[in-house]
Amino acid sequence: MRIILLGPPGAGKGTHAGVLSRDLDIPHISTGDILRQALKNGTEIGLKAKSFMDKGELVPDEVILSIISERLSQDDCQKGFLFDGFPRNLLQAQKLDETLVGLNASLDMVINLKTSSATIIRRLSGRRICRECGATYNIFTMPSKEEGVCDKCGGELYQRSDDNEETILNRLNVYDSQTAELIEYYDSKGLLKDVNGNLERDAAYGEITALMSSSGK
Repeated sequence: MRIILLGPPGAGKGTHAGVLSRDLDIPHISTGDILRQALKNGTEIGLKAKSFMDKGELVPDEVILSIISERLSQDDCQKGFLFDGFPRNLLQAQKLDETLVGLNASLDMVINLKTSSATIIRRLSGRRICRECGATYNIFTMPSKEEGVCDKCGGELYQRSDDNEETILNRLNVYDSQTAELIEYYDSKGLLKDVNGNLERDAAYGEITALMSSSGK
């Protein structure tokens, strides 16, 4: 299957992407991850991206799309893939379609995790991350056994500086403005499937798997 996960920060995209990737045996593709890998490998595209990042500028769509195209041509994407955090705008979506046509492939589904601001604020403001191993917890829904201490490695748990209500609301406004066209675009193509992102993890994942079953995928 070829799937895109849409949803605001805190909707659970990363969590669901990890489980879907494992269950469907397809790669979970995050633009941030492959950008970092391209930089690490010192590829031509990676170095081009670095030239913008070093100046504190956003990496242009054409560079991101080149990295995506390169990633999709790898063998592990032949039976499918899962995008998390891409595309971010209408141009990227249209260019992705062109890339897939060149690979004789097409998207199967775009899953939209519709999540309320109240739920997002509760999740993100309660998020705690381990300084050592990066494990993520939530003081409301998935706390560590010992407050402030990672269950996995014993590292210190901390709260990100941007996980406060004012910053979260601003991030949600930015997300809404960026993705309104995306949602309309994929809806018009009959690919968009809404999932209740306010549900707890297992219940929301149940909705996702039910959608895939009903679509015959």
